[in-house]
Amino acid sequence: MVTVSRPHRLIVLLAALVAFGPLSIDMYLPSLPLIADDLGAVQSEIQLTISSFLIGLFVGMLVYGPLSDKLGRRPLLLVGISLYLVASVACILASSAQWLIAFRFLQALGAASASVLARAIVRDLFPISEAARVLSLMHLVTMIATLIAPLVGGYLILLAGWRALFGVLFIFALVVLVFCIWKIPETHHGSSRGTSFSAVYKAYGNILLQPVAVGYILCMSLTFAGMFAFITASPFVYIDYFGVSPQAYAWLFSMNVGGIILLVSLNARYVGQWGTQRLLWLGASQAAVSGLVLFCATLFDIGGLTLIVLALFSFVSVTGVLGANCMASLLSRFPEQAGAAAGIAVATQFGIGALASGLVSGLHDGTPWVMGWVIGLLGCGSFLALLLTREKS
Repeated sequence: MVTVSRPHRLIVLLAALVAFGPLSIDMYLPSLPLIADDLGAVQSEIQLTISSFLIGLFVGMLVYGPLSDKLGRRPLLLVGISLYLVASVACILASSAQWLIAFRFLQALGAASASVLARAIVRDLFPISEAARVLSLMHLVTMIATLIAPLVGGYLILLAGWRALFGVLFIFALVVLVFCIWKIPETHHGSSRGTSFSAVYKAYGNILLQPVAVGYILCMSLTFAGMFAFITASPFVYIDYFGVSPQAYAWLFSMNVGGIILLVSLNARYVGQWGTQRLLWLGASQAAVSGLVLFCATLFDIGGLTLIVLALFSFVSVTGVLGANCMASLLSRFPEQAGAAAGIAVATQFGIGALASGLVSGLHDGTPWVMGWVIGLLGCGSFLALLLTREKS
């Protein structure tokens, strides 16, 4: 393990790196209907800007993770953020939905480096006994930022239009890049630095052949995908179907982020006392029950907006707990392949998230039903995936 003076001081910066993905999506959610009108596109086309971003994250993370085990974390991190900056400018200048979809894909390729390498750096710097707590604290800082993102976006589009949102993301990335150059050293000097490029990518096979590892990856990924099904569908369900204003939608969305902050804070406080496994089972149970409630609410048209909002709040709130504890448990099994382990785990999150996002986009029928059954299925799947982590004694 690399020794870095006062590594805890890097937590906020590492959290900012993890926030690239959420901020790049959450900030412009209230503007999706407006973008569709401005670019003369149908709603399903604009929803694909989220799907393309998720696909870009998926592809990028598969590349950056094991490659960082070979080349180091720092150079790939700086290159990725630089790509994000260029793509953000392109998004500002996009003249059609098709161009915006393409530029969002490139933006995500850059953001992928920040999202996956921040987690690998945690494994480089902290003993595994602290990893779950540190990842929870990072997630907490990230969620505080994403809590205000849709609020800022909702009001910014009133003042300056939707293109200004990408200007704000450009400024955020530029500030983070400066601090990364200044504060983050190379943290990985393990044995894999001397292996071939083909060997570092073979680590994926080693990881995916272990059922316990697959269980952790799927448990965190399926609930994460459920959150992105909510992110993709909710602007149209809330604003178009239920008649909620973009500003009110931003507050409802932020309530879910507040739930994540609350549960992640509790996880950071009690994970040392209760252990990651106990908290994982509690979290997966909550995700499954919440998904079933949402499924029933949308299938039988009961409870209206109130029950849908409450079920989604319960489901989304637990995603941070499952993500932090699954990731810490997974990384503990692959200390010398932390980049590959983090890469495949986070890539799977966003890959399944892209599928869920594309599914609710493609089947969008103007009602909450598609969102309800997709999230219900993913919540139950997350619980079942956790069964794979029960190792035989």
